[in-house]
Amino acid sequence: MTDDDGALSADLAAALERAAAAEHLLVALDFDGTMAPLVDRAEDARALPRSAAALAGLAKLRATSTALISGRALQTLRSLASPEEQTLLIGSHGAETWTGPGHAPLELDEQARDLLASATAVVAGIVETHPGTSLEEKPAGAVLHTRTAAPETAAAAAEVALRELHALDGLTVTEGKQVVECSVVHSDKGQGIETLRSMTGATAVLFAGDDVTDEDAMAVLGTADVGIKVGPGPSRAGYRVNAPEQMQDVLETLLDLRFAATGPAA
Repeated sequence: MTDDDGALSADLAAALERAAAAEHLLVALDFDGTMAPLVDRAEDARALPRSAAALAGLAKLRATSTALISGRALQTLRSLASPEEQTLLIGSHGAETWTGPGHAPLELDEQARDLLASATAVVAGIVETHPGTSLEEKPAGAVLHTRTAAPETAAAAAEVALRELHALDGLTVTEGKQVVECSVVHSDKGQGIETLRSMTGATAVLFAGDDVTDEDAMAVLGTADVGIKVGPGPSRAGYRVNAPEQMQDVLETLLDLRFAATGPAA
C-alpha cells in the first residue's frame, strides 16, 4: 500500500528491499494503467517519464532483467513504450513474445486465421452500430474499446460483444477496463511471467499491473516475488499503489536499491 500522502508504505518499502537483494531480479510491468496513465484514445498512451527512466536504468544493472507484458500487440507496445533494447516484450496477453533479435514471429494456421477473421467481423459490426466505440486489430485477436462511448452505449456494446464472441468456438474472451478482447491463441500473462522467469533464470520477480488480466500474472507469483496492484479493485497482489504516478516512486526506489546491491552491468 501507499500512505495517504502518497509515500510508499513500510511493508512495500521492505518488499522492495527484499526484491533488490535477489540473486537475479526480473522486473516485469504491465503498460497501460501501470507505466502509462489510462487515456481515452489508446494510441495516445505514453509511459510516465520517471517510470520510463527508472525501467531503463534497471535494464542496465547486473543480474537484472526487465520486461513489459501487455495486452497490446507487440509492434504497438514497442512503438508506444520505446523500451531499452535489452527489455523483453510480451504482447497480446502472452500470445506474442520478443526475446531478442532473430525471434520467430507469431504465425497462425488456417483455422486460427479464419476464426480471427470471424471475431474481427463481429467487433467491426458492433462498432458500426455503437457510436464512440472502436476496433483494435491484433495479430491474434480483436479488441472492442468503449472508453469514448456514452456509458449506456458502452455497456450495450460490451454486452453484445461478450455474447457474440463467446458464441465463436475456440476463442478466448476477456473483459477488462472498458475493453472486451478476444484471442485465437490461448495464453495469459501468468504464462508470460513463467516464460520470462524460465528464460532469465530469475530468482525473484516484481510484477505490477492494474487490470483484471494482470491477475493471471499475480496468481503465479511465489513467496520470493512481489506483486503490486495499481489502483482500486480486488487483487491477489500483496501490495498496492494508488495510480501510475505512484509507480514512478516504486521504480525509482527499486532502482536505487538494486544499484546499491549490484552496481551497473559490466
